[in-house]
Amino acid sequence: MRNAFAAEITALAAADQRVVLLSGDIGNRLFDEYKVRAPGRFFNCGVAEANMISMAAGMAASGLRPVAYTITPFVTTRCLEQIRVDVCYHHVPVIIVGTGSGLSYASLGATHHSCEDISFLRVLPHMTVVCPGDPVEVRQAIRAALAQDEPVYIRIGKKGEPVVHKQPPDFVIGKGIVVRSGKDVCLLSTGNTLGLAIRAAERLGKEGVSAQVVSLHTVKPLDDALLGDSFARFQVMVTIEEHSLLGGLGSSIAEWVVDRPTPKARLLRIGTADRFIHEAGNQEFARTYYGLTAERIAERTLQSLNRRVPGQAIEPEARPACVTN
Repeated sequence: MRNAFAAEITALAAADQRVVLLSGDIGNRLFDEYKVRAPGRFFNCGVAEANMISMAAGMAASGLRPVAYTITPFVTTRCLEQIRVDVCYHHVPVIIVGTGSGLSYASLGATHHSCEDISFLRVLPHMTVVCPGDPVEVRQAIRAALAQDEPVYIRIGKKGEPVVHKQPPDFVIGKGIVVRSGKDVCLLSTGNTLGLAIRAAERLGKEGVSAQVVSLHTVKPLDDALLGDSFARFQVMVTIEEHSLLGGLGSSIAEWVVDRPTPKARLLRIGTADRFIHEAGNQEFARTYYGLTAERIAERTLQSLNRRVPGQAIEPEARPACVTN
């Protein structure tokens, strides 16, 4: 995902003199081509991320289109006051890009995990929250964000995320993308869990359950039309996210549900539990720890349908043995 971001922001900066890229002490070699094609419009702000956000707000107020980029917790948690006051309060078009979101940097410990950022930023007035599902959506999200005249937060993974879309889909902020059609359950994925959702749908298919998969790349604003149709048609709606169950996509949709007539579908939320990981391990280890695997998602979905995988009991989450990179 980060390579897709680098390539797309380079192309956009070459075409638009207003685009400025600010980095928080990462991505120097990643942006070598950018610096060649957009000389004088790259600023390494060092480990002063709060100041970087304030710089970006000033640039946006001056007519530029700044993009602030660094590791997710350092461009969100560390900078929350500046995002709230300098960017959102003044309603300026700053694009904030958090890379290595969720558990992408699991091996570096809790300081580099970001399972709270969606909850922080979606409650800020004027902020749009976009979580692309694959590298193709990353490119489209950057383009769509630059067409907005308001703050946008884009949450991306790191590397190795599968390319899901063979052709660029119709990407519109606030509109989900149906990646796979189904009729029994609907899996709503946001961000880098899209490939995981597809694998879970394949496992459900083997058990005779037809699963639709949606890339709900925009958490704020939600896709009212898609949710209204889906909650009226499916038996179970499952949200999948590499983010806390508190405040993320699942919480957003739960809030959406309670403000409407009783829906047909049950809502099942799958994400990270309200606890830190104190063991070291890679992203796969961390996902297993939190039950974010295709197998576990399929099992829990079947349980919501009052069904079981033959010969397989559904048990509480078990902590896996520690694995390292």
